[in-house]
Amino acid sequence: MTDVPATMTCIGLPTPGGPEALIPETRPVPRPAEGEVLVKVAAAGVNRPDVLQRKGGYPPPPGASDIPGLEIAGTIVALGSGVKRYKTGDAICALVPGGGYAEYCTVHESNALPVPNGFSMTEAAGLPETFFTVWTNVFERGALKAGETLLIHGGSSGIGTTAIMLGKAFGAKVIVTAGNADKCAACLKLGADHAIDYRTQDFVAEVKAITGDRGVDVILDMVGGDYIARNYAAAARDGRIVQIAYQKGAKVDIDLTPLMIKRLTHTGSTLRPRSVAEKASIARALEEKVWPLLSAGTIRPQIHATFPLKEAAKAHEMLETSTHIGKIILIS
Repeated sequence: MTDVPATMTCIGLPTPGGPEALIPETRPVPRPAEGEVLVKVAAAGVNRPDVLQRKGGYPPPPGASDIPGLEIAGTIVALGSGVKRYKTGDAICALVPGGGYAEYCTVHESNALPVPNGFSMTEAAGLPETFFTVWTNVFERGALKAGETLLIHGGSSGIGTTAIMLGKAFGAKVIVTAGNADKCAACLKLGADHAIDYRTQDFVAEVKAITGDRGVDVILDMVGGDYIARNYAAAARDGRIVQIAYQKGAKVDIDLTPLMIKRLTHTGSTLRPRSVAEKASIARALEEKVWPLLSAGTIRPQIHATFPLKEAAKAHEMLETSTHIGKIILIS
């Protein structure tokens, strides 16, 4: 690997804990395996799963780096054997199973996408985790169609802001919940048709009022807990609820009668443990259907704040306050 240093700075996690558990370390630069590229990381996204890993609740899948970080943007500096699509010098962003909080990171070429036209590396680093997640859950599992209504919980989060933009881009009516008036206003500015302050309003009652008591077709939920039963109440007949996290708990005592009466589908998924081939399939769908919208400037990720790589702990502190609107990015 010509002109690639032997060592790099990365963020280690010697023991689970609070943000202070994220410690800058020096480690060997990884080498790309067959089909992989080595990326000099310019920027990396910070996401809720990183917090779960830091706390000891979301270990990396077998064979993945123990370094946190699930999305990167940067320049390819070396190729593993068999790489066909990319060459050294190409600017890419990528979904990775770990290793993103580092100056260098490897990824299978099929899980990488070109940096969209006109995008900075910072913006590009805010794409993979949220866009892969929203696409596979809202459009593939949730089967959202033009003309349907989408309810997004956590509308001001990285996932939420992405879901608003994609939902509107593909012809849906979008309703969001968010935690205060400023967050609701930000969601409306992004294109949401309605924003519900869940701290002061009952989202079930509001959804029924907005939809004329019909309910919504698709619900994207990262809350869980008592939201499960309330989602069933807010869903329309033949509605689809897609679970991507459970911030209020994964275990609930639930009456399934509405599920049967309304013919609801309650599904869910995680992204990190999926195979390279499964993630490649999502990447190809995004490149075909969403990347043209990004390159045209129709959609842009919302970047709330950036931090130097060595200040990953401060980035986590901000993420856990839930004061952000959009993405938090580390700059290498």
